[in-house]
Amino acid sequence: MTATTRTHHAPAPAAGRTVTGRVLTGDRPTGGLHLGHYFGTLANRVRLQQQGCELFVVVADYQVITDRDRPVDLAERRTAMVLDYLACGIDAEASTIFAHSAVPALNQLLLPFLSLVSTGELDRNPTVKEEIRTADRSSVNGLMLTYPVHQAADILFCKAELVPVGKDQLPHLELTRSIARRFNERYGPVFGLPEGLLGAAGILLGLDGRKMSKSLGNGIALTDCPDQVAAKVRAARTDSERRISYEPTRRPEVATLLTLAGLCLDEDPASVAGRIGTGGAAELKRVVTESVNTLLEPIRIRRAGYGAADAERVLRRGAERAREIADATLVEVNAAMRMG
Repeated sequence: MTATTRTHHAPAPAAGRTVTGRVLTGDRPTGGLHLGHYFGTLANRVRLQQQGCELFVVVADYQVITDRDRPVDLAERRTAMVLDYLACGIDAEASTIFAHSAVPALNQLLLPFLSLVSTGELDRNPTVKEEIRTADRSSVNGLMLTYPVHQAADILFCKAELVPVGKDQLPHLELTRSIARRFNERYGPVFGLPEGLLGAAGILLGLDGRKMSKSLGNGIALTDCPDQVAAKVRAARTDSERRISYEPTRRPEVATLLTLAGLCLDEDPASVAGRIGTGGAAELKRVVTESVNTLLEPIRIRRAGYGAADAERVLRRGAERAREIADATLVEVNAAMRMG
């Protein structure tokens, strides 16, 4: 299909907006979730669930092999991710948590969706380019290139109306909307156009100044104990100025720590800086450490109350629900395409 030349921008409502409807979100189980995930999407998921949204959370295990050359223990990582979800307050009784590999019909949607996307669009996707750059690869496999289309299948199989995303994921959502629009134009109305919902953090920088990432190991994990948090913050770079001020351009390392403290305290980072005043880097790091550990403490407590059997039970129940919906959507897609 020839790509349309029109430009459509996916709406990105503010994080505090009250919304209803069906929501799809998820993560690749490539490592433990960190504060970037919490402020980027996890806190939104809990809020949306509390507002009465129908929440679908995909553990994107198939997408792990987009940039991994060696096998990893995906079952163990799936379990750890589900425990992180439960610890953050996602209610498995009210939400549907499932793994890619458990829902064949979802993955089958990738084929018709690929026919609606040009190779140029896949090459130009900025999020894929960043993943390739981060992985330091000279070439990528086909699954990495089609990663955004697989995400479109995640979103559209359940006809999600809202997708909580970090700012860096908005290009993926835009492609999803294009795929839905093109399918409807070619075969008839089947899919709606999902909206994006940005979290409080957008892109939260790691303690080394780069984007906080599981693969880079530069973040504070939700499972980190108080001593681990303290050690990571203590090792973070600052500068030699005694007075602490929030100046992201001139003092990026200090601004990163102030942003993290502000998010944990639900306070403007400039206000945090004002309270620290001439306390210097030592006081700044004390405030950051204390605010992070205060935020994480109830998460640690909840996580300690769950085990692997709980995660397996959640995934099994979620897969049954997701398969039911995906099978129905695939029947509808095949009928629209006159395939049966």
